[in-house]
Amino acid sequence: MMNRHYFISDDLDDLERIEEELEQKGINKPQIHVLSKDDAAVEKHTHLHNIESVFKQDVVRGTILGILFGALAASLVIIIGHLSKLPETYTWIPFYFLAIVMFGFVTWSGGFYGIQTPHKDFRRFQKDLDDGKHVFIVDVEASQEDIISQVKYEHPHLSDAGTGSATPRWVIMGQQNFKDITTSTFP
Repeated sequence: MMNRHYFISDDLDDLERIEEELEQKGINKPQIHVLSKDDAAVEKHTHLHNIESVFKQDVVRGTILGILFGALAASLVIIIGHLSKLPETYTWIPFYFLAIVMFGFVTWSGGFYGIQTPHKDFRRFQKDLDDGKHVFIVDVEASQEDIISQVKYEHPHLSDAGTGSATPRWVIMGQQNFKDITTSTFP
């Protein structure tokens, strides 16, 4: 089981040095991310691993909720058609078409809402991000917790912002294996 540590800083140069230190101590690059509103500044620091903009927003969660509510809305259209007995007189085609349109529209609406909403794990950092600070995120295994403790001790200006649930280990290891294969196979 992995654990996620959050830190807040206003110095990207320092975060880049810390990321290099963590990698030298055995924490892989896919375990380290930076959340910032200033993507251009993060991109200038080639060693920092920025969070993709789609993951900064709640698009996935919003779309999943949209799918669930869209399926409910489509089901209601079909149920109303069945209970009203109108399809026996006319045809089912308008009800099927309306069910498909309702499903698509509600799903799209959920995704659209998600695009406008910060990711649920990052909402607590909105004030810091608005103030120009950056969130440094490190996912570690239990055996790597001492590395995080050492970083906290060696960098007292790095503000500890708590912990949370991490990306599953298999995803991080898959990213690392993909990176290893692409860099060794296609140098």
